[in-house]
Amino acid sequence: MSQAAYQVIARKWRPQTFDDVVGQDHVVRTLRNAIARGRIAHAYLFVGPRGTGKTSTARIFAKALNCTGGPKADFDPADPACQSIAAGTHLDVIEIDGASNNGVDQVRDLRETVQYTPAQGRFKIYIIDEVHMLSAAAFNALLKTLEEPPAHVKFVFATTDPQKVLPTIVSRCQRFDLKPIPAPLIIERLARIATAEGITVSPGALSCIARMADGGMRDAQSIFDQMISFCGTKIDEPDVLDVYGLVAADKLAALAAALASGDHVELVRLVDECDASGRDLSRLLTDLQEFIRDALLDAIAQGGRSARLGGVPLTTEQLTRMLDVLRLGEDAVKLGLSDKINLEVTLLKAVDASRARAIDSLLRELTQLGAELSASAASPGPGEEKKKS
Repeated sequence: MSQAAYQVIARKWRPQTFDDVVGQDHVVRTLRNAIARGRIAHAYLFVGPRGTGKTSTARIFAKALNCTGGPKADFDPADPACQSIAAGTHLDVIEIDGASNNGVDQVRDLRETVQYTPAQGRFKIYIIDEVHMLSAAAFNALLKTLEEPPAHVKFVFATTDPQKVLPTIVSRCQRFDLKPIPAPLIIERLARIATAEGITVSPGALSCIARMADGGMRDAQSIFDQMISFCGTKIDEPDVLDVYGLVAADKLAALAAALASGDHVELVRLVDECDASGRDLSRLLTDLQEFIRDALLDAIAQGGRSARLGGVPLTTEQLTRMLDVLRLGEDAVKLGLSDKINLEVTLLKAVDASRARAIDSLLRELTQLGAELSASAASPGPGEEKKKS
């Protein structure tokens, strides 16, 4: 008796309709309106980091165009045409991997096939993933077809590196920039998946997974899948921390407080503790920068000071200097011979930088103080006013 092949969560829960797309409302709204108003362009370029929904949105758009009775944005995902597009078997929706088919010969073959009318649907749709991998000659071979394609042809390009796409190609497309997905939306989607899959997962574990994903829903789902393999049906925060070497939120807060108060002994102790427990020190530095950035934004909102890092309020200048030193230490921690020593040095430098004062701010304060003293000396005292009267 044969068992059905296991399907990973990232594929099983891939968006199938526009309503399933998370965190890209601006893209979904524009595509919906274009379909509703009959203003469907001949070429689209989806740009964004990995795992944010570029290829999934391209497939959904293809379903909307080639569904039965389409084009329509609110299509039925159970429609046979939509199911064949999702399975990759639709004759008129051709997906091409730009990394593997990047030569001029493949593009010339494409130019020949676009002339043929669609076999099943209303449009012949070419989805080219990682389009930036095409060679310059391949791009140039595509230009004329892209500028004046037959009425039945639509191109959808996806790329993580738009700088490598020729400007002449970009200018012939409608460009959509997909942004990293906010952590709360990732947590919400993972919680829904966990409920459907019968998995009990703590809020702290979901928060850690979202932090690791860096705005990529696919990465978050892959991490979640791995955690299910590791833990079974119950996932807690310590499990995620141990598997991925993350530092707990309370430990990050303690490190940030030690930075704010300039407690060198506590900083070294905490780094020792994290290193001994096998934590990823490079990731620790990244998370710490995010923590301090939040304090910087709070200081800006509060008019120049924030006590978010601990009991010691820090100015925007101090937080900016601290953040700058941590940023400069990234390569040393990531690529240096001893990540522990380099992290300790970076943190100690950050403390010193936050205690330093910029020359221009000191001059500004001295100038202001001098002006106040001059004004005070120029104004007559109460005794002098009496004599004059």
